[in-house]
Order: sequence, then structure tokens, then C-alpha cells
Amino acid sequence: MIDWPEKEHYTAEDLVEIVRILRRPDGCPWDRVQTHQSIRKNFLEETCEALEAIDADDPQMLREELGDVLMQVAFHVVLEEEQGRSTFEDICREVCEKLVYRHPHVFASSAAQNAGINGWDALKNKEKGRRTLADELDSVPVTLPALMRAQKLQKRAAGHGAGPAQQSEALAALEEACRCWQAAAQSGGAEDRARAAGEMLFAAVDSIRLAGLDAEEALTFASKAFCKALESGRDAHQTEQ
Repeated sequence: MIDWPEKEHYTAEDLVEIVRILRRPDGCPWDRVQTHQSIRKNFLEETCEALEAIDADDPQMLREELGDVLMQVAFHVVLEEEQGRSTFEDICREVCEKLVYRHPHVFASSAAQNAGINGWDALKNKEKGRRTLADELDSVPVTLPALMRAQKLQKRAAGHGAGPAQQSEALAALEEACRCWQAAAQSGGAEDRARAAGEMLFAAVDSIRLAGLDAEEALTFASKAFCKALESGRDAHQTEQ
């Protein structure tokens, strides 16, 4: 057993130290054997639960879920420390430096470094050394949800003059993609149907983007409305009976 002194106030450093203790040979058997890959899905699940708390506007739930996300961060930090690759201090320093660098309208040191460069994306491209469209597309994580990734790819492409520039062009492309999907759905093979369905969804995302909306959020709201309508219909049916 480990004698951990109780405190009235805990810090992020305390959280990291607790994870270090859990990882020790005399710590927790489960925590000791985890790796980045083994708890990868936990990070996603905790993040989704935090988003659910945000959508519910529930401060108590959000406090708990943000704590769970922070614990995941601390766990991955400790794993990096154990491999001698990064420390908590390294990670905090880099994110602080990045925030200062990317806000030249706030911090004088950043304004001096980035004279004439405005906008988060432009600063990020300078920082990362991205110059071409291929550079920007390659930097979009493949692990993003499909709709979110499609919209980010389209936004990056639009910055280089690629893809539809007007909503009318996007709608025309969507109509054509829908016609191709209808044809493939009726007589195409599995591969043709999958390709046509993907192109239709991709075109829909482009149209949504040019309308100033977020495709991922739009579909989330539609899914919620779908569930709510089904529940209302079920309740009404039960009342009638």
C-alpha cells in the first residue's frame, strides 16, 4: 500500500504523479500493463462523453467528463515519460509556445515574428513548413470521423483554389452525384455502389461547407431528431393503447 497524503487542492502535476504511482511495480495491475494502443479507444470514448456533457449543458457532468479526458492525457504523458521521449513539462511548454505564436494579434513577441501573416491556418502552415496543397491534405488526420475529415480536406483544397467555389456549383455536383448513386443502387455491383455512395456523401459535405455549416454537427442533430421522433411516435402509440 502507498501512503498518499490527501490534499485540499490538487494540481495537474498531482494527477500525473498519481498515474506514475499506478504504473509502478507495486501499483495497479491493470494500469501497469497498458500502452498507448491499448487505451487508445478510451481516449475517444471519454472525449465523446465530454461532448455529450457539452451538448446537455450539464456543468456537473462536464466537470466529471473533462476530468476523465484529463486523466487520459496524463496517462499518455506518463507513457511517453517512461520511454524517454517527452515529459509533462515538454508538452506544457510546447502547447504554450504554440498558443503565443499563433496569436500575433495578442502577443507582441508573436507579432514581431509573424509580421504580415494573419489567420490561424496561415500561421500553422508557416510553423509546419507546409507550402503545397499536398502538404496540407497529408496533414489532415485519417483518424478523424469521415464527415469531419471530408470537410477539412475540402476546406484545405478550397484555400488552393480547388473544388467548387460557389454554392450553386456544389449543389450541381451534389445533384450529379445523387443521379450516379441512383443508377448504381439500382444496377451496380457492391464496389460501384460504395463508390457512388461515398461520392454523394462527399458532395453533400461540400455543399454543407459552402453554406457555412458543419457537416458532422448537422448529421448529429439529424440523428438526435430521428431518435426523438421515434420515441415520440412510440409514446403516442402506447398512449393510444
